[in-house]
Amino acid sequence: MDTGTTLPTFVVPVSAVRASVEEKAADEKVQPATSGSERGVTEDGHGTFHGLVLPTEEEKSTLRRVAGKMPASCYYLCAVEFAERASYYGCNQVYKNFIRAPLPPDGNGTGATAPGSEYTAGALGQGSVVATAMTEAFKFLAYALPIYFGWLADTKYGRFKMICWGVAICGVAHVIMIISALPPVLLSGKAIGPFALSLWYIIDMLSIGAAQFKPNISPTIIDQSPHKVAYVVTEKNGERVIVDPEESVNKVMLWFYLLINIGSCFGIATTYLAKLVGYWAAYLIPTILYLMLPPLLWYLNPRLIKQPPGGSDLGNVFRVLGDIFAHGGLKRIGRKGFWEAGKPSVRKAAGSTKVYQYDDQFVNDVRRTFQACGIFLFSPIWQINDGGLGAAANALTAGMDTNGLPNDLLDNLNAVSIVIVVPIMNHLIYPLLRRRGIKWGPISRMTFGFALGTVGSIGYSVLQYFVYKTSPCGWNATTCAEIVPEGAVSVSSISYAWYAIPVIITAISEIFVMVTAYGIAYSRAPKNMKGLVASINLAMTAVSAAIGLGTAPAIRDPYLIWAFAGPTIVGASLTIIFWFTFRHIDKEEFVLNTDFSDMKRDSDRESDEERVAQPKTIDEKPQTTN
Repeated sequence: MDTGTTLPTFVVPVSAVRASVEEKAADEKVQPATSGSERGVTEDGHGTFHGLVLPTEEEKSTLRRVAGKMPASCYYLCAVEFAERASYYGCNQVYKNFIRAPLPPDGNGTGATAPGSEYTAGALGQGSVVATAMTEAFKFLAYALPIYFGWLADTKYGRFKMICWGVAICGVAHVIMIISALPPVLLSGKAIGPFALSLWYIIDMLSIGAAQFKPNISPTIIDQSPHKVAYVVTEKNGERVIVDPEESVNKVMLWFYLLINIGSCFGIATTYLAKLVGYWAAYLIPTILYLMLPPLLWYLNPRLIKQPPGGSDLGNVFRVLGDIFAHGGLKRIGRKGFWEAGKPSVRKAAGSTKVYQYDDQFVNDVRRTFQACGIFLFSPIWQINDGGLGAAANALTAGMDTNGLPNDLLDNLNAVSIVIVVPIMNHLIYPLLRRRGIKWGPISRMTFGFALGTVGSIGYSVLQYFVYKTSPCGWNATTCAEIVPEGAVSVSSISYAWYAIPVIITAISEIFVMVTAYGIAYSRAPKNMKGLVASINLAMTAVSAAIGLGTAPAIRDPYLIWAFAGPTIVGASLTIIFWFTFRHIDKEEFVLNTDFSDMKRDSDRESDEERVAQPKTIDEKPQTTN
């Protein structure tokens, strides 16, 4: 349920930011603690923050919480993510066959096959080893390099500028791919050159572009939120409610993740285009979608709130850790009081004359950041359970009765399930919980997601067991077609339709894990480390990919049951550990540690350069916008 309250998204005096849409609250007098302070108190003793009435401890436990209205720019940025992910998944879906398989002998030179042909679409004929190496390197780099580009955005260039550069680099790579897939180039045998140029010799242009884009888009969306702290408003029906920044962010990030998965469905279209028309068409469609991005970013540029690069806080993080370990921190790791030793107030009380570039609140932010990174470390095993270890799921379906369907078709139910369930969560389940006064905290949501992933992974193990039991080749079910005589039955009697159950369950788990992780990465990071922390969250996908690559030799008969069961057991154990380690975070108030003073836009007449905010003197008053 949205509140009708709207907040200015530029610097305004306290009197211009109202805590309620009701006239009574609008007329309520605020008594500032000090002249020019952003905090004050009302006549009835409520604390205020930039004119917003903060809830008391009693109100936090009794008033219903609602999601605040988010600006349209948030949803435009979600559309930017949709176009980028549609192009990413649309191309990624067909890379392996493009590299691995040769041109079909019955095709027309575009990589497509003749109608009704049993041949696989292909182009370069480089074999499985090269195809696997290039595609896995692509995935790994796309999720590992964001650590560097997230840090670079925080320190020097700003998030929006990094997004634009990523779009430009990927745009060039898309054009090169289309050229590499044109029939004259494929028939000449020179396609590997331009394709490698975009995917290999320039350290994979698409990976670099995606790595610049991905860690900066979700923080930029959350930057737009005007709901920095929980505050009290009065609804039109007279009910007093709390506008919750966590619920507000969670709502828009659900739409963000929905559009990611709508974009991933384009892989279905490009797969058929490659087989029926040719690879030039398969690469053209994502490129056309990509052409949406430059004009959309140009339109958004003066309308976005952009956090200017403020230099990295990473150096100060190491200084905090240095102070802690220099004063007995090694003995207090994991214990209460570990972070206290790094606070400037504590050090000065102990006699230190050192000049500190940070305050006690920064040390608290560092503590929260390390908690966030600890939370992210539980993700790789869950990601493995979400679809199986390496190619194990593909090997499982190779032994099932598909009734003529492609054995990777039902994998697309992952994205389809998310597209269906996200609106249900956003418009039915979460509003119902809020109306009932139930606060489902971030750790509870992620624990539920981890548990769902474990349950879904159990389904893979059970299916693999019954496939082995019913396969004509027993424990060699995956390669049975190579063992039995030609024309003989080579698959299990287990229907491929059963495979949909674990796919759907694990897909739904993503809604609770991934969406929540976006909010945690932003809210628990220092102001100048948000891109870096978001990229650490993304890097967990690279870790899971590396685990899958390292265990690839074990993904074969007769060990496939354990390829599923092993991560399932680990995942179940880690889910329990995760809950008991981090459950206290559910009791903490969710706060976006960027302030109203950070909410600035470029005007239509200003350049598209991200401006570094000039410091103001204590006597300088913000301008009023009527």
